Amino acid sequence: MKLTPLLERRIIYLVLLIAVTIPLLIPIGWKTEVSYHVRMAYDLIEKTPAGKAVIISFDYDPSTMTELHPMAMSMIEHAWKKDQIIIATALWPQGPQLADKAFTEMLKKFPDKKYGVDYVNLGYKVGGMVTIQAMGRSMETVYPEDNSGTLYQDIPALKKIRTLKDISWISSLSSGVPGIKEWVMAGHDMNGVSVTGGTTAISAPGFIPYINSQNQLIGLLGGLKAAAEYESLLGLVGPASNKMDSQSIAHLLILVFIAIGNLKAWRKRKADREKNTLGVKNA
Repeated sequence: MKLTPLLERRIIYLVLLIAVTIPLLIPIGWKTEVSYHVRMAYDLIEKTPAGKAVIISFDYDPSTMTELHPMAMSMIEHAWKKDQIIIATALWPQGPQLADKAFTEMLKKFPDKKYGVDYVNLGYKVGGMVTIQAMGRSMETVYPEDNSGTLYQDIPALKKIRTLKDISWISSLSSGVPGIKEWVMAGHDMNGVSVTGGTTAISAPGFIPYINSQNQLIGLLGGLKAAAEYESLLGLVGPASNKMDSQSIAHLLILVFIAIGNLKAWRKRKADREKNTLGVKNA
């Protein structure tokens, strides 16, 4: 039976749908080479002693969750494995809700972690770099209470945190401005705190100069592939790895379909040439 072009397209779409869906339901866990910049970020967290307070700033919104949310969950898991205290902040309005979502998901793996002791969500503050500069003078002044209304002074995790200088490292998961750049300028350059982070794949090249310039930025996770690399360092097959498996299979299938299309076109041209040659001979 000869397939019509419309039926061929529908078959291609169906095959792609099935191929992309399977890795999301049944993880494959293909290994990926880890880049130097991802390993730098991993080593920063890995070498930080237990009991130290760190900041993960949720500087993105739902439009970039696919790339940045797996980074957030991996960094939370890594910090908690090292018994570090996580302080969540946000320079974007929807950041606190995304922080709560990430913590809720990770608490399934770490049910012993307690709010106010092992982690806290300070919420969103407008101001970008001005806000970070103020944190360098007094954290409590900037955040007199957390995102749920509990006073700063009543949160055990914050008892020893007076200024940004009491923080061991900062990770900004950033999809725009304000984000990583502001944390580098005010967090590292002005207060001497180690800064790392993650961003979308399309934005990552713009931050590379900060990594190469006196370690203003210690490593960087750029896009979903970098998130999958970080998961592999943790020995996980997480959401980023699953999505990368789906993407890889889709790319392979597209190459196969291109090859099949070229083969069909070659066979058609060959048949047409033979037909023309036979027609000339018969004439």
